[in-house]
Amino acid sequence: MVDNEEVPASTAAGRVVNSMQPLSRRTRSIKGDNHIDGLVTADGFPKTSSVDGGSSFDGPDDDSSLDMRESDGRTRKDSKSISREIPIFLSCAAPDEFIDSMIKADAPLNVKYLRTLVQCLSMLGKIAAAGAVICQRVRPTIHDVITSKIKAYTEEASKSSTDKAAKRNSDGSHSDGPIPRFQMLKQKTKNGASVMAAQLVVSPISPAMAPAGDAQRAAGQLLRSIFECLLDILENHIIVGDLLEEKSTSEVDNINTPHITYGDPSWNPDSESSQATGGFSVAFSLSVVQSECQQLLCEILRATPEAATADAAIQTARLANKDPVKEKRDGSEGLSFAFRITDAATSVPNEGQGWRRNSNVPQEGYGTASVIPDQGIFLAASVYRPVFEFMNKIGSMLPQKYSQLGSDGLLAFVNNFLKEHFLPAIFVDYRKCVQQAISSPAAFRPRVNATLVYGSSVEHGRPVLQGLLAVDIIAKEVLGWVQLMPNYAIELVEYVRTFLERTHERCRASYMEAVLEKQSYILLSRNDVESLMRLEPANISLQNSTSQPENNVTDAEAAEVEIELSDLLLEMCPIKQENLIHDDQKLILLASLSDSLEYLADSVERLGESFVCPTTSMSRNHSQHSQHSRSSNAIPKGLASLANEYRRLAIDCVRVLRLEMQLEAIYHMQEMTKREYIEDQDAEDPDDFIISLTTQIARRDEEMAPYITESKRNYVFGGISSVAANASIKALAQMKSINLLGVQQICRNSVALEQALAAIPSIDSEAVQQRLDRVRTFYELLNLPFESLLGFIAEHEYLFSAKEYFSVLKVNVPGREIPMDAERRISQILGH
Repeated sequence: MVDNEEVPASTAAGRVVNSMQPLSRRTRSIKGDNHIDGLVTADGFPKTSSVDGGSSFDGPDDDSSLDMRESDGRTRKDSKSISREIPIFLSCAAPDEFIDSMIKADAPLNVKYLRTLVQCLSMLGKIAAAGAVICQRVRPTIHDVITSKIKAYTEEASKSSTDKAAKRNSDGSHSDGPIPRFQMLKQKTKNGASVMAAQLVVSPISPAMAPAGDAQRAAGQLLRSIFECLLDILENHIIVGDLLEEKSTSEVDNINTPHITYGDPSWNPDSESSQATGGFSVAFSLSVVQSECQQLLCEILRATPEAATADAAIQTARLANKDPVKEKRDGSEGLSFAFRITDAATSVPNEGQGWRRNSNVPQEGYGTASVIPDQGIFLAASVYRPVFEFMNKIGSMLPQKYSQLGSDGLLAFVNNFLKEHFLPAIFVDYRKCVQQAISSPAAFRPRVNATLVYGSSVEHGRPVLQGLLAVDIIAKEVLGWVQLMPNYAIELVEYVRTFLERTHERCRASYMEAVLEKQSYILLSRNDVESLMRLEPANISLQNSTSQPENNVTDAEAAEVEIELSDLLLEMCPIKQENLIHDDQKLILLASLSDSLEYLADSVERLGESFVCPTTSMSRNHSQHSQHSRSSNAIPKGLASLANEYRRLAIDCVRVLRLEMQLEAIYHMQEMTKREYIEDQDAEDPDDFIISLTTQIARRDEEMAPYITESKRNYVFGGISSVAANASIKALAQMKSINLLGVQQICRNSVALEQALAAIPSIDSEAVQQRLDRVRTFYELLNLPFESLLGFIAEHEYLFSAKEYFSVLKVNVPGREIPMDAERRISQILGH
C-alpha cells in the first residue's frame, strides 16, 4: 500500500500521537515540523500511494469531517455513525486486502483513519517506536489539553460575567438568583425587627463553597468539560492500543516466536508485550489520564500529591528510555494512588471562609484558580459526581479484556478522599458550629425587640430562637451535600441526626430550667392530668394539621372532662406563690421555645419528605449498594421520629403554660374563701384579687403575643375561664353568709374576668361568656325565694350538681327563709 521508506520513528509516531487527539486539538503548526516527503503531506497527515507508485493525495486538514466532537455542524455522535465509506485519502488507492477490509468494515470514519495510520506504521516496522513516542508525549499532551481547556473555560466565563453585568446595569436591576442565606437572615423585617440568627452561624465554609454555591457549580462544570475532552482522547488511545497490540502480535507470530498474550490489564513497561509496543498499552494511557486527573483534583482540593508526582516522573522517564534514579516502589509498577493529603487548609473559627490556602502548595499547575478562586477540601463533593460519570463512561468504552481497569483508580481515590478527609471534616466542623449555636448566651434568649404581632415566617418576624434557627440552617446545609454525593447520604443524615439530638437535649435542659419544681410541671408529669388534657377539645389546636385528632368526644363528654380536670386542679389548694412561675421572662421563654421547636420540627419533616434515596447507578460498589438499599428507606422515618420528639417537647411547653395560667387563676380565686361577702354598700369596682388577676392576664398575653400563634394563645389562656368559674361556684360551700350586695360583688368579679379574657383576640369569647354566665346564674339563685328556687331546679335539673344546689341552701342569706325540709324536697326533684 505504501513504499517501505525509512522514516524517523519520531516523525511517524508523532502523526499517530497527533491523530489520537480530537482534531480540534491539532494545529497547523506541524506543517513545518517533521515533514517527511512521500509519507505525510504538508498538513502533517499521511499520504499514501499504490504499490505500483500510483496516485497520491492529501489527507484531511484541521476542519476535516473527522473531528470527533463537532465539525460542519455535526455532533460527536453523528460523526461516529457507522459508515462503509473509507477515508478520502484511500479512495484512489489500488485495491488490496487492507483497502477491501476498510470498505467492508462497519466502523466510524475516524476508526478507519486510525487503522490506516497503524497499518502504515506496521508496514514500516515502526510499531515499537511509535508506542515509545506515544508514551513520551501522552502525559505532556494531556496536561496541555487540560490547561488549554481551563483557559478557554476561563475566557468564556469571564465573557459571560461581563455580559451579565452589562445587562444588569442596562436593566437597572439585580440578579434574580437566590438570595444568599446570610444576607437573607440579616435583613430587616417589615416591622423593623432584625433576624440575628446568622450571627450565631459560624459556618466552616463561605457561601461560595456551600453545596449550591458558585465554587461548587464552577468546579462541577469545569470537570465535566475537561472529562468530555479526555474521553475523546482516551477513546482514540483504546482503538490505537488494540491495533498496535494486534500488529505486534502478528510480527511476533511471523518470526515464529512463542505467542505472547497482549492486553493484560496489569500493565508492566518491562514485560515483553509492552516492549513489543514500545511500552504503550491501553492500561498505560488510562493510568496516565487518571494520574493527570488526580493531580488536577488535588489542585482543586488543595491537596499535595507528592507520591503521585514522583510516580508519574518515574513512568515518563522509564518509557522515554532514560535512566532515572532507581527507587523502591513497593512492587507497584502501575499508576499509584497513594497521595499524601495534607491539611492544605484549616478551619478558622468566626471567619466562615472555609479552609485556608496552604502557602506550601505550589502555585504552578493547571490554573484552576482562575476558574475556581475558592478552593479546598469542601469542593470534594462537587468533584464526586463528574468523576463517577467519567469513570462509568470509561468503563463502557473499554474492551472486555480491560474491564478491570475502570473499576478502581480515580474513583477509588475520590471515594477514599471523601471518607477519610471530607466527611470527617464535615462532621467535626459542623458539630462545632452546632455547639457554638446552642451554647451561646443568646441561643435561648427570646428576642427583645419582638414584633407586636406574631409572624408566620422568619422573614416576616417569626421569633424563632436564635440557637434553633442556626441549627436549622446548619442541618439544611449538611443535607445539601446529599445532592452532590447521594451515595454518602446515610453518613450525612446520621450527622444531622446527631446534631438534632444534641440540640433537643439542650432544648429540654432549657425547658427544665424554667419549670423545675413548679406545680404546673409536677401536675403535667401525672398520668391522670396528662390524659385529661389530651381529651380536652382545646387539645386539637396542638395537633399537627396533617395528623388525625387524638380525641373525638361529644360536647357532654367534653364538659365532663373539663369539670373533672378543674376539680383535680382545685384539689391542689391552697396554692402557694412560690410554686408558680413568677418570672414572666420564663413564661415568654416557654412560649418562644414551643414555637421554635415547632418550627424546627416542621423543617425536619420537610427534609425527610424531600430526601432522595441513593440510586443504583451511583452505588460505590455492589456490596455497599446493597447496604444502602437496606438502610435508605429508614432515613425519612428517622428524621420523622426526631420531628415528633421536637413536637412533643413543644406541646409540653404550651401545656405547662396552660396549667400555669389555670393555677394562677386558682391562686387568685382562692381569696374568695378568705373574706365575708356581707357588704354594707354597693361597690363600683371588682375585688382586688380579680383586678390583680385580670391585670396579669392582660400583661402576659401582650408579652406572649409575638411568640406564639393565635391558636396557641387561645389554648394557653382559654383554660382560665373554666377553672375560675368552677372555683367561684365551689367557694360558696365554704362561705358562712352572703348578702345581696355580696352577690352583686361576685357577679361584678365575674364580668370583669370575662371582659379581660374576651380582650384576648384569639380567645373563644362565646365559650368564656357561657362559663362565667353560669357563675352569675348560680349566685343569683341566692336572691330567689325558696319556692322560686324549687321551680328553677325543676326546670334546670342538670345545670348544677346536687352538691352545688345544696350549697345554695346551706349558706346564710339575710332575709331569706328556708324550710326545714328544704333538702328533702330538692332531693325529690333531683331524684335522689
